[in-house]
Amino acid sequence: MLNVSNVTYQIGKDILFEDVNIKFTKGNCYGIIGANGAGKSTFLKILAGKLSTTRGVITMQQNQRLSFLEQDQFKYDEFTVMDTVIQGNKKLYQIMIEKNAIYAKEDFTEADGIKAGELESLFDDMNGWNAESDAAILLTGLGIEVDKHYEYMKDLSGNDKVKVLLAQSLFDNPDVLLLDEPTNHLDSKAVLWLENFLMDFENTVIVVSHDRYFLNKVCTHIADIDYKQVTLYAGNYDFWYESSQLMLKQAKEANKKSEEKIKELQDFIARFSANASKSKQATSRKKALDKIELTEIRPSTRRYPYVNFKFEKPLGDDILKVENLTKTIDGIKVLDDISFTLGKEDKVAFIGLNEKATTVLFNILNGYDTQDSGTFKWGETVIKGYFRKDNNDEFKKPIVMVDWLTNYSKNKEHTYVRGFLGRMLFSGEDALKKINVLSGGERVRLLFSKMMIEEKNTLILDEPTNHLDMESITALNKGLQEFKGVVLFTSTDHQLVSSTANKLYEISEDGKLILHITSYDEYLESR
Repeated sequence: MLNVSNVTYQIGKDILFEDVNIKFTKGNCYGIIGANGAGKSTFLKILAGKLSTTRGVITMQQNQRLSFLEQDQFKYDEFTVMDTVIQGNKKLYQIMIEKNAIYAKEDFTEADGIKAGELESLFDDMNGWNAESDAAILLTGLGIEVDKHYEYMKDLSGNDKVKVLLAQSLFDNPDVLLLDEPTNHLDSKAVLWLENFLMDFENTVIVVSHDRYFLNKVCTHIADIDYKQVTLYAGNYDFWYESSQLMLKQAKEANKKSEEKIKELQDFIARFSANASKSKQATSRKKALDKIELTEIRPSTRRYPYVNFKFEKPLGDDILKVENLTKTIDGIKVLDDISFTLGKEDKVAFIGLNEKATTVLFNILNGYDTQDSGTFKWGETVIKGYFRKDNNDEFKKPIVMVDWLTNYSKNKEHTYVRGFLGRMLFSGEDALKKINVLSGGERVRLLFSKMMIEEKNTLILDEPTNHLDMESITALNKGLQEFKGVVLFTSTDHQLVSSTANKLYEISEDGKLILHITSYDEYLESR
C-alpha cells in the first residue's frame, strides 16, 4: 500500500494540488489524468520520492519495493542491456556486483569465502539465479531480440532503449509500479504485451498515459487532478469521461428535478457495471463501481476543443485509384507494387509497424514525393487536406496566428477566422501569438483549424495525435467519426483507429500492401 497524507505541492505562488489524501492499494491499477500542466508527471515523481512535497508525507509499508520508469535514455549507456534490466532491483544487482568482484580476486582469502557465502545465500533468497531468464522474458515480450540482450545500451536505437527501461521498471515484481507514459515509442505489439502484463500484475500500478484505450484496458481506478485536488474514481477512463460529461450537462440544466438526475446516473452506473471489460480485472472493477457514491462525481473543469470537419463540394464515386506503386529508398523497397481503390464512404487506417512506408505513401499521394513506377489518380470531385507528420516547415515564419489562418480562408473577416481558432481553444490574446513560438500541441491544433476552415472533403492524416493532450485526442476522435468525407490516416492511438476506420491496410516490412478484413482488435490479437 502507498499512502498519500495531506500532500500539497507548490511552485512559487502556484499550487498544483493541495491537501491530497489517497490510499493506493494492492491489486489495483490507477490512471492519473488531468489537463496539460495539471501536474500528472509531477505527482508521479512525488510518489517516487524524486520530488519533495511542500507539505504532507508519502509512506509505504516496510520492506516494500517501488519501481519507477526511468526517462533518461542515456543514463545506462555504459551498461549491457541485461545489467540495465536487472538494476530494476538495485539490491539484487549490488549483491551480484559484490560477489562477482570477490570471485575475481587473485588473492582469495578465507574472509572472502565467508563473505561470498553470505552473498550467495542472499542471492538465492532473492531468486537471483533466475534473474537473467526473468529479464530475458521481459525483453523478448517487449520486442528486444535475444541477440541484443548483452549489447551495450549505447548501441541501441532510441526506441529500443525505451523498451529496455520499461523492462527495468517491470523487473522482479515490484510492490508499487509507477509508469509515466509507458506506451510512448512502443509499437502495437509491445503495447499489447504490456497491457496483458499489467492486467496480470498482482501488486499496485500507478500510470500516467494519454492513451485512452490503454487506460480503459488496464485501469481499475482513475485519479483525476482537477480543482487543485487529486480525486479518486472507481472505473476506467471512459466511465470517468462519460460521468463527468453527464454531470456537466446536468449542472447546466439546474431546473431538472434531483430525482431525475439520480435516476439517470444510476442507469449510467448500472450500464457500465454490466459492460465491464472482459479483462482479468473485471471483477474488481464491478465491485468498485457498485460502491460509487453519486455525489463523488462532479463535472471536469477541462476545456475540450471542438473538431468539426465539414465540406460543401460533394464527393463523386471515384475517389482514388492506385496501381502498381513502387518506391525504393537507399536500396530498400519501401513500397512494392501497391494497388488499391477507395470509395466515397471509406475511412482507411494504415496499420502495422512500417510507419516509414505509410509516410512515404502519403507524401507521394499529396505531391511531396514521387514514385519510381506505377500510377495513382484522384477523382475530380476530391479536395484533399493533408496533415503531415513532419510539419516544421509550416511554422518557421514569425506570422501572427490569426493572419496565418486568414490566408487559408475564403472569408477574410477576422471574426470569422477567430471563430475557428476559438474552436481549438485559441481565444483572446492567444490568437495573436506568432506561429514560430507555438508548442507541439498548439501547432497540431492550429493545423486542425486550417483543415476545418478549408472545408476539404478528403482528409489524409499522418500521426495526428502526436503532441496532443487527452482532451484534444478525444475531440479529434469525435470529429473524424462524424466526418462525412473520406479519411486516410495512421495513428498509434488504439481507440482512434478502432472507432474510426472501416478499412484496414497494412504495409509489410517488405513494402507489400495487405488488406485486413477484421476489426483492429482482432488484427492486434492475431499479431
